[in-house]
Amino acid sequence: MSTQKIVYVGMSGDLLHPGHINILKIASGYGKVIVGLLTDSAIASYKRLPYMTYEQRKKIIETIKYVYQVIPQTTLDYEENLRKIRPDFVVHGDDWKSGPQEKTRQNVLKTLKEIGKGELIEPTYTEGISSTQLNENARSIGISTNARLSLLKRLIQAKSPLRILEAHNPISALIVEHAYAEPNGKGNGKIEFDGIWSSSLTDSTSRGKPDIEAVDLTARLTTINEIFEVTTKPLIYDADTGGKSEHFVFTVKSLERTGVSAVIIEDKVGLKKNSLFGNEVPQNQESIENFCLKINAGKKAQITSDFMIIARIESLILEKGIPDALHRAQAYIEAGADGIMIHSRQKTSDEIFEFLKQFRKIDSSTPAVIVPTSFNETTAKALNGGGGNIIIYANHLLRASYPAMKAVAEGILLHDRSKEIEGMCMDIKEILNLIPGTR
Repeated sequence: MSTQKIVYVGMSGDLLHPGHINILKIASGYGKVIVGLLTDSAIASYKRLPYMTYEQRKKIIETIKYVYQVIPQTTLDYEENLRKIRPDFVVHGDDWKSGPQEKTRQNVLKTLKEIGKGELIEPTYTEGISSTQLNENARSIGISTNARLSLLKRLIQAKSPLRILEAHNPISALIVEHAYAEPNGKGNGKIEFDGIWSSSLTDSTSRGKPDIEAVDLTARLTTINEIFEVTTKPLIYDADTGGKSEHFVFTVKSLERTGVSAVIIEDKVGLKKNSLFGNEVPQNQESIENFCLKINAGKKAQITSDFMIIARIESLILEKGIPDALHRAQAYIEAGADGIMIHSRQKTSDEIFEFLKQFRKIDSSTPAVIVPTSFNETTAKALNGGGGNIIIYANHLLRASYPAMKAVAEGILLHDRSKEIEGMCMDIKEILNLIPGTR
């Protein structure tokens, strides 16, 4: 009696379309179909986090009649699963013969040859259907409040490092939403920003006000709501000290209700002064006891388990040393903080790496946030290797916009016309097409 053949199909299963069903139907004609379903981290390694979690996607794929079993595929590479189950066939559409998945295909062929078993079947890709276009269409519709709120925690679990960029209005947030780079060459994987940082510094400065908590929560939430209307990525909110514990409770409720994923509060007290001034200006650190009470009050006020409160430690800024920073980190985490942010105004990242090294000896899992404004030669990848999880570029879009606008304004005055500065500006047609619905 012959044993039924085993067929392996790797897929993400996030936005299912007729092309996927067709592949599974064809695969079932060769034997029992085992779907290697990409985990969240595997998908996030080459594109955006999937809309549904792995477990949600697994439940859907398991209901398809052509599927015998669903197992996790933890990387884009099929090799581990192919060596484990030794399939008789691997089925994938012929669209991966060129482009970003070409290397994956070559490794499948190489692995099948090495194990001495298995044939690659490549049906013609279903015409008129594009997963990329479906994703773009879904993003253009927007994202629900709860879905956006939960994104940051899902991203932390799925990939590292997370790269977060400051935005101070909807147009700068659109830049964060759509910016990407292909450091390994076109078609070899994109890197995107994973979220938006709502900075109190840039929010104040963009309004022409000093960075002393002069802009209230209501005004800042107006900006955030405008940003949320045109973007889908999670947002981390800079709440400075968070104010009094009694007031921080309402800040948490308002941010969570709006769809903000996390709030960062710093352990200072009194009138805010920018941390990068350090001890050049009077700055006082809050007592550990009082700051823990504030964290605890905020955690009790939140409704969902997805909202995060991250404690920003100012010990290195105020030159109190790494032992004090570590002591505070432990206390804040015990009080309920979902992450810690460690800040430094040194020109090198040495003390940040030393802090992370010692912190990871006592805590291997709590997310660590780094803001490399002063030590800007250090890469996000290096900070991640040292123990950092979230890297925030805290003020760069605002800082980039000012000199550009100033040069254009001065150029118009200098030449008494705009012809000479046109090369510094976007083409008018490009700016008209930037925002959907302009035409």
